[in-house]
Amino acid sequence: MAASRYRRFLRLCEEWPAEDSKRQRDLGWFLRQRVAQAFREGENTPIPDPEACDQMYESLVRIQTNFYKNKYPRLKDTTFTGVTVEDCRMILATDILKQMEDMKKGTWKRLREKFSAKKPEEDSK
Repeated sequence: MAASRYRRFLRLCEEWPAEDSKRQRDLGWFLRQRVAQAFREGENTPIPDPEACDQMYESLVRIQTNFYKNKYPRLKDTTFTGVTVEDCRMILATDILKQMEDMKKGTWKRLREKFSAKKPEEDSK
């Protein structure tokens, strides 16, 4: 029975969309990591609580298929601030977040990083 659960989770991982704009912060990426961690031995992995495993799978399928989005449709595709889904996607992209983080740095820190011989990661060690 563990083999069929493992195959179901693998199929779910294959079908789950991965967003390249959110490198290593995407739910699909996190799901793939957790499945790999939970099923270290592949089909031979012992499952301590099969009911909880099945419940987790069913919950993830509901998220992946937009079950609740379809069951409770929204009247508008914006938030209370008026920001659209596409705007949110753009704002949460890794590249944009990195640019915003760079803008938060002070002038002195940016100059120090620019002219320093060492990388900033080495300063914290």
